[in-house]
Amino acid sequence: MTEGPLIVQSDKTLLLDVDHPLSQECRHEIAPFAELERAPEHIHTYRITPLGLWNARAAGHDAEQVIDSLLKYSRYSVPHALLIDIADTMGRYGRLKLLKHPAHGLVLESTDRAVLEEVLRAKKIIPLVGKRIDEDTVVVHPSERGQIKQILLKLGWPAEDLAGYVDGQSHPIELVQEDWELRAYQREAAENFASGGSGVVVLPCGAGKTIVGAAAMAMTKATTLILVTNTVSVHQWRRELLKRTTLTEDEIGEYSGAKKEIKPVTIATYQVLTTRKKGVYAHLDLFDEHDWGLIMYDEVHLLPAPIFRFTADIQSKRRLGLTATLVREDGREGDVFSLIGPKRYDAPWKDIEAQGYIAPADCVEVRVTLPEHERIVYATAEREERYRLAATTKMKEKIVQALVKEHANDHILVIGQYLDQLDSLSESLGAPLINGSTPVKERERLYEAFRTGEVPCLVVSKVANFSIDLPEANVAIQVSGSFGSRQEEAQRLGRILRPKSDGRGARFYTVVSRDTVDAEFAAHRQRFLAEQGYAYRIIDADDVLSPKAE
Repeated sequence: MTEGPLIVQSDKTLLLDVDHPLSQECRHEIAPFAELERAPEHIHTYRITPLGLWNARAAGHDAEQVIDSLLKYSRYSVPHALLIDIADTMGRYGRLKLLKHPAHGLVLESTDRAVLEEVLRAKKIIPLVGKRIDEDTVVVHPSERGQIKQILLKLGWPAEDLAGYVDGQSHPIELVQEDWELRAYQREAAENFASGGSGVVVLPCGAGKTIVGAAAMAMTKATTLILVTNTVSVHQWRRELLKRTTLTEDEIGEYSGAKKEIKPVTIATYQVLTTRKKGVYAHLDLFDEHDWGLIMYDEVHLLPAPIFRFTADIQSKRRLGLTATLVREDGREGDVFSLIGPKRYDAPWKDIEAQGYIAPADCVEVRVTLPEHERIVYATAEREERYRLAATTKMKEKIVQALVKEHANDHILVIGQYLDQLDSLSESLGAPLINGSTPVKERERLYEAFRTGEVPCLVVSKVANFSIDLPEANVAIQVSGSFGSRQEEAQRLGRILRPKSDGRGARFYTVVSRDTVDAEFAAHRQRFLAEQGYAYRIIDADDVLSPKAE
């Protein structure tokens, strides 16, 4: 028999030989329980974590299946201690169950009395529970369903939530597939969600997460609240739903800073829901006052803390999170698991690219050297000021100008986070600037002009990181970012990955100041590129300013 494609190591890493004939089959089997960490050319690295194993249990996989997969594909003998650890870790899930009791409502029940005794002594659990019904069962306050799941996860005893969902108010929704059809992975993602009732779908930008959401709505056939990052996203969701489903204008409401409409399908911004007046989140009542059958969270990895908290109170609703990456730099992926649900579907970016559904990308880091006087200023600056100084050097402006000139026939996004730098770039390039203060109507006008080619280059701040549909964008030039955020790198790369009508690939430039903290942060952000299988080239600024003849 051929040697297997997988090397299983005792530090819980899995090395997958992607050139092996069984690599795809193996990847499919390990994906439910192992998290992809790095995906360069030949060897992909996965890691087994408690959260990953509990995700797998929540999605219906047991320890026997996990162990069988490792034994089946491993090239060498699998460390026995690792197999025991997997069985023990997965065995912790489900010893505590949340159930609906006919007489007492929501209860926490245990198949292991010692575990129940242990968690009931935890200070954070005590205020969430009521009276003890018997030795194995305790009442849980219904409003604390999400909170108790969150805390039990942190205690290492994740509860299996079998309390079910209220159906919510029904509403007829069907997909209208006239000049398009659901892709196989979109259908599988929506079906995986529907079978569980709550959870997260992870797909790259441009792979059609909105269509997965529409398919989930058609399967649920209920009133739906959709939470998005900004008003432009509200309008994009509305357009897609009108195009892809039987919903009409009168059935879709907008709940934003500009409008407060509540209809069978309501699209609301996180921003308006987290607006506080005199210490009160007035608009959060939107969750409670209406009998929603489904709540969808676009860019779920960005959930603001107040929405996280309120999500804990609506655990009886079906919930779907959509995202390009579950990476959170604050390490709160566990909150997404406990409050939204387990990961129901995940597809590597390169797999979707290989199917032709997102554009291939060439990633290039351009390294600039600070001039002597800027290096002295940088060296003597306070630590918190150093990134701004390195990120906004005037040397970068020259590079951007040269790159824009080189790509004169392309659709270019220049992306950064410092407004004075972006103002200067906008002026020197003669390109419009979109930032947080740009009115929504003006943003939409400029996005449309970009789509049609009237405006070939846009300078954008982080407001363009999320949910912006610019399918013709094929070049991105990043000059500064949110420190070392891999999450942001995913969003920015995603802006240019939508497939191009002429079949062109995408080019993603990052301009970095060498020998500074800017380079350190860039290296951290680029981990995301490596994790997803994108190799990146490093070139010197001189190669851009004085390109060598072919």
